[in-house]
Amino acid sequence: MRTTPFPEWQPLEQAVPRDLFHAEVAFWAKRIGVTPREIRIRPMKRKWGSCSSHGGLTFNADLLRQPAEFRREVIVHELLHLKVPNHGKLFKVLFRAYLESTSES
Repeated sequence: MRTTPFPEWQPLEQAVPRDLFHAEVAFWAKRIGVTPREIRIRPMKRKWGSCSSHGGLTFNADLLRQPAEFRREVIVHELLHLKVPNHGKLFKVLFRAYLESTSES
C-alpha cells in the first residue's frame, strides 16, 4: 500500500508490541486462509506494507503506532495479495468483504 496522509498517531505508550502485531497478522492469515512465509517489520519510507512474490510480508514499523482499524486494513490488504496478486475487481471485493465482516461482529 502506498502511504497516504498519516492517520492520527497514537501516543507511544499506546503502540502495540511486535508480538501483538504478529498475533494480529496470524489471526487474519488464518481467517483469510493463507500462510505467509515470513513476516518482517522494518522502517519503510513510502509504503505501509508489501508482499513479495515468494510469500514474504514486510510491514512499516510505524504501523505499530497506528490505530487498530488502520493496522487491520493494511494487514488484510497485504495478506490478500497472497491470494490475489493485483488490485483488480476480485481483490477489491474480497478486501471489502473481510473488513465488513469485522464491523458486523
